[in-house]
Amino acid sequence: SGKSPVHLAAYLLWRINWIHLFQDGNGRTARAVSYAALCIALGYELPGTKTIPEQMAENKQPYYKALEAADEAYKSRQIDVSELENLIEDRLANQLLAVHEKATGKKFDL
Repeated sequence: SGKSPVHLAAYLLWRINWIHLFQDGNGRTARAVSYAALCIALGYELPGTKTIPEQMAENKQPYYKALEAADEAYKSRQIDVSELENLIEDRLANQLLAVHEKATGKKFDL
């Protein structure tokens, strides 16, 4: 539908968390599926460490805030995962930046 791979990943991240497939592990599962979908949509496994899911697991507050924003939008019958998209974009930049730093030996600040 013309949506970006990041939008797809954000939407999946939100919806899988929302439906609560498991008693425990919804977040881990949602982050893993979202990341896999992003890689598949791009056509390759993303290089770099720490991965997007690892970064989200280390600092969950922005992740929870973005999920809550999507939930609030849905209460008004809106699908708005833009905060999740922004979060994924930032974490993706960090992951790819790690590749640059490893390749060049140079520290780069955004």
